[in-house]
Amino acid sequence: MHLEVNNLNYSYDSYSFLDKISFSLDKGIILSIVGPNGSGKTTILKCISKVLRLKKGTVSFDGKSIKNLSLKEISKYVSFVPQNFSPVFATTVFEMVLLGRKPYVKWFVTGKDEEIVKNILDIMGLGNLSLRFFNELSGGEKQKVLIAKALAQEPEVILLDEPTSNLDLKHQFKIMNLIKKIIKQKNISAVMAIHDLNLALRFSDKIIMLKDGMIHAYGDIDKILNEENIKKVFGIDTVIYKHDGMPYIIPVEN
Repeated sequence: MHLEVNNLNYSYDSYSFLDKISFSLDKGIILSIVGPNGSGKTTILKCISKVLRLKKGTVSFDGKSIKNLSLKEISKYVSFVPQNFSPVFATTVFEMVLLGRKPYVKWFVTGKDEEIVKNILDIMGLGNLSLRFFNELSGGEKQKVLIAKALAQEPEVILLDEPTSNLDLKHQFKIMNLIKKIIKQKNISAVMAIHDLNLALRFSDKIIMLKDGMIHAYGDIDKILNEENIKKVFGIDTVIYKHDGMPYIIPVEN
């Protein structure tokens, strides 16, 4: 599957959120979108999933424009993992993940749907929580359930909005390692809106750096995420060190 975003523009009334956003994504690639608050990271994800309708530009999957696809058809290509989610009704973990099968359910849930959910719960290490209520879970457990729900859609692209928000350091790395493992094993792709530059640097293949709703830099993570670009986008001086071959970013005082 090939995702192509070309000259994407989104505005509301007279305010422009995004302008001239263009990039492409192939299977097995994790693309991170970073930038200051309000730069348009989440808006890009919502435009790709057609939660927001494009004002200008195109988004296509294997040459098929989302303008010509229904939301149900799009949901077979892309799944969206929100930053925060609270179900209206009491929902078990199994039921929550089963919601990911909605694009494929016609009149009733089949045995195949249930089997897919069971397998995903096992892969995610959630089998023992399947009858627990979603709202009773910890932040890290909830995040894993939402990722499991997204996988139940059998998408080609997973969109993740701040997948490590509200998680402690241990669970940040657990979730990011899990995402990377799934993307590589299933040979699908991911687009993540993320604040933590060190997590982006460690777990991404490519990166988009946004500034004022436009792409400041885009390309391979090791070539783009550097001190110069960080200074221009975030207005802060940094130094990038390496420990055991792994780079990490340290802010420094001016």
